[in-house]
Amino acid sequence: MAGLPVRVDGRRVGESQPAGEPRPAGEPRPAGEPLPGATANRGLVTRVGGTVRRPTAPRVLAVGPETEVLTYMDGQAAVPPLADDMLTDAALVSVADLLRRYHRAAASFDPAGYVWPRPIPARFRTGLVSHNDVHPANLVFREGRAVALIDFDWAGPGSAIWDFASAARYLAPLAGDEDIADSRQGRALERFRIFLHAAGLSRAERRRVAEAIVPNHDWTYAIVTEAAAAGHRGFADHWGKVAKETTRARRWCVRHGDDLLTAAR
Repeated sequence: MAGLPVRVDGRRVGESQPAGEPRPAGEPRPAGEPLPGATANRGLVTRVGGTVRRPTAPRVLAVGPETEVLTYMDGQAAVPPLADDMLTDAALVSVADLLRRYHRAAASFDPAGYVWPRPIPARFRTGLVSHNDVHPANLVFREGRAVALIDFDWAGPGSAIWDFASAARYLAPLAGDEDIADSRQGRALERFRIFLHAAGLSRAERRRVAEAIVPNHDWTYAIVTEAAAAGHRGFADHWGKVAKETTRARRWCVRHGDDLLTAAR
């Protein structure tokens, strides 16, 4: 798309379209080495040498009739099971730093006049084009440090607050100990505090992140459940695997709402 002034990690930030709709019967999949992860684009993202091919979204290095070409980011996407060096507090802080840098890079881009995916709640929109899906699988790590943010399919006018809420839910993670089976167990609120302070937010902004946690959860899983109900196989399979866990996580966040606000001080 012409006229986009911002480039982040080899990708232009701008108009985004829902990706990963069911492919017509017989339509060829992109050639190359399939990359792990993905829900909307499951099985459709491949590595070809030093490039990545995926269904068309924002314009990047090259665009064909069915796929786009992106620069390959050397590293490991945070797909389960997460490597030990992705579970450290230092790794968590590196995500906050990466998001800060992305928000600075995107701050000058005017989102007006473009078509965007599902809008986030109005009270959490500032006009910044935020990523809106800071899920671990959308982060690339090298040696325990987050070095790239990928998959901008849900990007649109939002806010830094919204991105930090999304990241905190997944990376603290904000859930009960029965659903945390690694070294982060018992540290949800502590890691939430560490993450918010590493983000360089004011006290008022940290509080806004805490207030955005449940709305962010609901917005995210509305997309997932609606796509699953519409017959999207990737989302249906994903929801079948995480429905119980995410329902428990939401209950935990509601029950610990005051604790989240306290941790955000």
